[in-house]
Amino acid sequence: MSRDFNKVILTGRLARDPDVRTTQGGQKNARISLACGRERKDKTTGEKKAEAEFHPVMAWGFAADLLEKYCRKGKLILVEGRLHSYDYTDKNNVRKWVTEVVADNIILMPDSKNNGQAAGASASSTPAPAPAAQYYPGGSDATSLRGEMGFEDEFDSFPLDFSEIHGGDSDVSIPF
Repeated sequence: MSRDFNKVILTGRLARDPDVRTTQGGQKNARISLACGRERKDKTTGEKKAEAEFHPVMAWGFAADLLEKYCRKGKLILVEGRLHSYDYTDKNNVRKWVTEVVADNIILMPDSKNNGQAAGASASSTPAPAPAAQYYPGGSDATSLRGEMGFEDEFDSFPLDFSEIHGGDSDVSIPF
């Protein structure tokens, strides 16, 4: 069995609003272009120059919903996924190849622009930022278990340090 590895992790800003569509089978998908910055050194002047690379990203299902509801041009996100390449024949009967990132996980990052405040807005007039949202493969989000089946209560009784386990000392010697 092959042990190949196909993993992509990118952090960047949306270059345009998500293009959200629904397939004939009813599956929602969203295409985005993610602008990722990098620095390079100019060979002639030695100065550092900022550049942007634009990566096509395809998201399906909950990730597409997340992009549609919470993301607009300029939003900072983290994308975890895999590279996918395919070919097609265009209208002029020319074979084209496309390589894109298929998102397995999308995390909405806190926006550091203006420290999370709109330009010209005061702290008192700015609503509290929404918590970071995540998409996890399998269709559930990070907050889906909160408040269900005593999830939070179960961990309230978890020992905080070694002294609470078996009434022992908090100084535990570790053999390495």
